[in-house]
Amino acid sequence: MRARFQHGFRRLEVSAVPITQCAVAAGLAWFVAYNLVGHPRPFFAPIAAVISLGVSLGSRLRRVAELVLGVSLGVLVGDLLISWTGSGAWQITLVVGLAMAIAVFANGATLLVAQAASSAVLVATLLPPGEAGGIDRCLDALIGGAVGVLVVAVLPTDPVGPARRQGRALLDELATVLAMTADALRARDASAAAAALERARASQPLIDELRAALRGGQEVTTVAPLHRRRRRVLGRFAELAERADYAMRNARVLGRRVYTALENDEPVAPELADLLGELSAAVRALTDQLGREGDRERAREPVLDVVRHVTALSDGWAGGPSEQVIVAQLGSIALDLLQATGLTRADALAAMRDQRRI
Repeated sequence: MRARFQHGFRRLEVSAVPITQCAVAAGLAWFVAYNLVGHPRPFFAPIAAVISLGVSLGSRLRRVAELVLGVSLGVLVGDLLISWTGSGAWQITLVVGLAMAIAVFANGATLLVAQAASSAVLVATLLPPGEAGGIDRCLDALIGGAVGVLVVAVLPTDPVGPARRQGRALLDELATVLAMTADALRARDASAAAAALERARASQPLIDELRAALRGGQEVTTVAPLHRRRRRVLGRFAELAERADYAMRNARVLGRRVYTALENDEPVAPELADLLGELSAAVRALTDQLGREGDRERAREPVLDVVRHVTALSDGWAGGPSEQVIVAQLGSIALDLLQATGLTRADALAAMRDQRRI
């Protein structure tokens, strides 16, 4: 029970700023629409503000545009049809179907289509034909969306923190996959190798979450002047996302080859399991240095040590087909990790060649 409360408070701590943003935006949107614009019941202004923000970072600017466009489309279709046909069950069916069809035809996203449908329903059920409330609702949506963007600019979340957390989670998963594969190879356990491979294949959501965090951070730096200087840091995390993605793909290829070799009872040099474990430790070293200014160079040394040890093992050693694939994938993952530390591909290859000459 205590652990559950601790996790709950930790989640609340992480979401404290987004929750504050939503609360402030909702109140401010109502104030603007009611007191400054003069709408008597501006219920949709705070709703639009909260929807445009959400509790988590994401594509907020796009969400605001989809929100306003969806509302406007639903109100337009609803006002036009209800003024001709009146309200009723079949009129609502027609209005919702037509509004959603137009939104889908325009290649609308989920939020746009949903808002078009809900706006059409509200116009058809709550607003008498010919009443100007539908136009007011469009303006409320615009006010709420604009207030949401303003609140992000004035009370911005940390644009780098979510990307750093997701980057650590992805690298931790890569290190775990490599360690599990090493243990399977060391024990010559095909079922353990299959479990490691399955875990590697299930890692795509972590990559997607990192990219979503990067998009959210980039939006914050776009609308919040105080955070624009952090674009360079986000650029480094964007490169990390690409390289970690490639590294995980190579880990899947490596894991599949290890599983095949063990399933077919092929001979595999036991030293390769040690190299896999060493590479896993190198990934954890990179995780420890993640986000620290000037410390990325330290994370390269463990990776270069792996390259040197792979070279020492493979020199003058032909190896079987599976062993050659494993060695090749070890080199590919090392290349990805060196690029994740900030080296260009050419510089990373040069550093690897230098290790092979030692």
